[in-house]
Amino acid sequence: MKVVLFCGGLGLRMREESTRLPKPMIPLGDRPILWHIMKYYSDFGVREFILCLGYKAEVIKDYFLNYNEALSNDFVLADGGRRVELLGSDTHDWSMTFVNTGLHSTIGERLKQIEPYIGDDDVFLATYGDGLTDAPLDDMVATLKASGKTGLFLCVHPTYQFHVVSLGDGNDVLQIRDVAEASLWINGGYFVFRREIFDYLQPGEDLVDQAFGRLIAENKLTAYPYEGFWAPMDTLKDKQTLESLLELGDPPWASRRRRDAAETTPTD
Repeated sequence: MKVVLFCGGLGLRMREESTRLPKPMIPLGDRPILWHIMKYYSDFGVREFILCLGYKAEVIKDYFLNYNEALSNDFVLADGGRRVELLGSDTHDWSMTFVNTGLHSTIGERLKQIEPYIGDDDVFLATYGDGLTDAPLDDMVATLKASGKTGLFLCVHPTYQFHVVSLGDGNDVLQIRDVAEASLWINGGYFVFRREIFDYLQPGEDLVDQAFGRLIAENKLTAYPYEGFWAPMDTLKDKQTLESLLELGDPPWASRRRRDAAETTPTD
């Protein structure tokens, strides 16, 4: 199974950082957020990635072309410095396909361009390069397969704060509620697709605005409501929040797979 990563946007809401880096390459700790997203999939055994590049594509290519696992993992230096023995590893079994999908392409256009690289896979995954979650990927895939639908997306509550207003006749205010009390759901940006999704993509159109509309009309789209951890990195404040979680150790987007494994491991 393959993962399509949308890495080509301009990242306008992170302008302070994205003037020098593409948004997926903005660091969290000693690695970019893109690496953390890829590691999430890798922890579920999905290690074939297709990167849809655009803005500052060369920065992403250069990072992985020159990736040195010794800089981010413990190691033993032997033979007078001539041999490095890694005590940990992370990307050695990843396969990455880099595709330049254009500077101003929509997500739908980027997805359509990488269709040949999906191969014979009936089901594949996709996500943006700016959000983290600990959602159970295996269950998301199983849910799509059982549903018979063409597409599934992670459905989450918004993390930002605002007030939802209900209006009556004459613009009378009937109610004001915090968004946390309004039970709103939004698109969390993690997708599972059958390959027939490509039949719903038209030139110049976007994925969510147009292709999803066609799927909805044919009852071929389903959601995966999730109450667990999900966080975007849209602003510098979001970045600071994620950095704080990382500094505490074992951040939620990295711990679920280990937690699930521990729960299924027999104890003495």
